[in-house]
Amino acid sequence: MTDETLFDEKTRRKMEQLTLVATRVRAGAMKGERRSSKRGTSIEFADYRDYVRGDDLRRLDWNIYARLERPFIKLLEDEEDLAVHLLLDVSSSMDWPREGVRDQNKLLYGQRLLAGLAHISLATQDRLTLAALTDAPIAQFGPSRGRGYTLAMLDFVGRLEAQGVTDLNAALRAYALRGGRPGLCFLMSDLLSPDGFSTGLNALLAKGYEVGIIHLLAPDEVDPPLGGDLRLVDVETGRAQEVTVDGGMRSLYIKRLHDWQDGIRADCAKRGVHYVPVVTDTPWEKVILGSLRRLGAVK
Repeated sequence: MTDETLFDEKTRRKMEQLTLVATRVRAGAMKGERRSSKRGTSIEFADYRDYVRGDDLRRLDWNIYARLERPFIKLLEDEEDLAVHLLLDVSSSMDWPREGVRDQNKLLYGQRLLAGLAHISLATQDRLTLAALTDAPIAQFGPSRGRGYTLAMLDFVGRLEAQGVTDLNAALRAYALRGGRPGLCFLMSDLLSPDGFSTGLNALLAKGYEVGIIHLLAPDEVDPPLGGDLRLVDVETGRAQEVTVDGGMRSLYIKRLHDWQDGIRADCAKRGVHYVPVVTDTPWEKVILGSLRRLGAVK
């Protein structure tokens, strides 16, 4: 997949005007309020953070390096050290729809959101980590900081493919244990995991992550056009089920879908988790420029 498949230059420039925002300060993750997307605007020293490959070597404190033999970067008054974690579910159910309007494919849509949010993070010098969640070992990019990693980030995102069944509870617990310093975390998924995702979400929250869930569903999952006698096949497990779909069955399906989403929304609200349900016929950039802005997660 080429970079242009993810987003064009015009959209990229829009992303560069934005900043990701953590609404609750996490210990050790941020140095005061997020006041400016411009780094180094103040000359007043504020604190130190660990050096990450790609940082400007002119910002190293060589005196501390000589004493401790560890590299530290000086932070100025208007700077923060926000850790951003972007997680994409790449289970087989995300590769849907497989025919028709390609832009509505959940995995491609998720990749575009992933790349857009990652581009914002790199442009504002946040500490970025990406992870692909599947039943295989977690594929990870970063932690990285700075625009110099944009091409490598786009290459990582463009190579992601749907595979297997993702146990979201297990994947999120594993990430909470090994994901590094907590910060702002977005999960992009259809949430179609056999055992749900609640305990995995608890693991992230317990570690101090500020979490947002972008819930991706395709148009035909929200408003199925099917009718009659059908044989439905689970794209992840291969299991088949014979069903008869009439008006009553279709209405029941839609009601249960809405009840499911309402339950997730209520549970997230109680836990202080951002919840953004998205149908993939919505232009993906509107999720960032509209929905996440209204939540205050992007400014």
